[in-house]
This record gives sequence, structure tokens and C-alpha cells, in this order.
Amino acid sequence: MTAFPLASNTSGEAAGRGQRPDAPYGVILAGGQATRMGGGDKSRLLLDDRSILSHVIDRFEPQCGGLALNANGYATRFADLGLPVIADSIPDFAGPLSGVLAGLDWAATQGATHIVTAAADTPFMPCDLVPQLMLAAERSATGLALAASPSGRQPTFGLWPTALRDDLRAALDDGLRKVVLWTQKHGATTAEFPDDASFFNVNTPDDLATARSML
Repeated sequence: MTAFPLASNTSGEAAGRGQRPDAPYGVILAGGQATRMGGGDKSRLLLDDRSILSHVIDRFEPQCGGLALNANGYATRFADLGLPVIADSIPDFAGPLSGVLAGLDWAATQGATHIVTAAADTPFMPCDLVPQLMLAAERSATGLALAASPSGRQPTFGLWPTALRDDLRAALDDGLRKVVLWTQKHGATTAEFPDDASFFNVNTPDDLATARSML
């Protein structure tokens, strides 16, 4: 059984802004290439009068002990957010696990034992994501948990222990890319959420139109 609390902010770099110092650090995964949107930062597209990413931050940040953004390319394009921006250490866009690893390495320097991840293109993400994942992780020997909804697992939403970052790095170096293959190996538990709408992600222009209709 995993013991909590999960975060100990030693540097002050990521804390503040209404965050919870007793909660794990959060990492927003925005390292993809957004090919179905024609490239660029799809999380910056407007949903109502704010960006998709702003919706994610508003829902996620109050649940976390600190918050960072995983994104590749020029970090200065996110300077207005006032968040640490961390790039993948694994080259060639190795998928969400590469973003998880970047987050784990960053969080370890902050004194955190775990991170929670969320996707940058999910403007309706659960406002109770972190506490539900923490409850689920108590049933895991490694403190690893993933979110799930009626349609199945939501593998970019998870609670990840920093103690496993070297194992994850080795797996990625060996070519592993599928989240569930790695999490199953380490005994991940599941936090069940009651609806799929909370995990609706904006991948295409049609998705963006749907999201606007959901407001």
C-alpha cells in the first residue's frame, strides 16, 4: 500500500497560484505533434473566450501541489502561462510515456514522490482527478494508477511514482511506446470515472466544434 502525502516542495519553483502543497505535482502533456489539426499547438485553440489549455489549467491546477507543462520546441511560446515548461528527453516524439518521464525527472528535482498527468487537449477533465487517482493508488504496491471511463482506460491520465523513472527510461530506450504495457507490468490500479465526456479530447476541427457545443 502506498503512503501519502506525495509532494514536498523544496525549491518553490512550481508552487503557488492556489495549488495544494499536500498534493502531488501535476504535469500537462502537450508534447504531441497535433497532425490531425494540421500541426501547431492545438491546446491554444479557443474554446469560448479562452484556450483549451486554459480550461485544463483551471480544472487541474487547484488539485495539484505544483504544475508544469510538457511541451517540445520553443518553451518561450508558453511564457504567458507562468508555468515551468519541460521537454521530452527521449527524441523523435516517443509518445505520452516520454512526456511522463520528463515530468517524473522534473518532479524528482522538486522533491516529489509522484506526479499526476493530464492531456492538454481535454478541456472538461475531471475536477476530482487527483483525489480519485490517489485513492486508487492506495491499492497498488507501486503507487501507480490510471484513470478509466465507461469507454475504457484513459492512459494519459495517471498517477506515476518518481521511483520508477529509471525503469521507464530503460523501457523507452528499448523501444516501448504503449502506456498500458508498462503500467500493467508495474501493477497499476484503476480509478473509475462515471462518464466519457470528462475525457473528451480535441483532435480535429470537428472535435473542436463538438467541444464548443458542450459548453
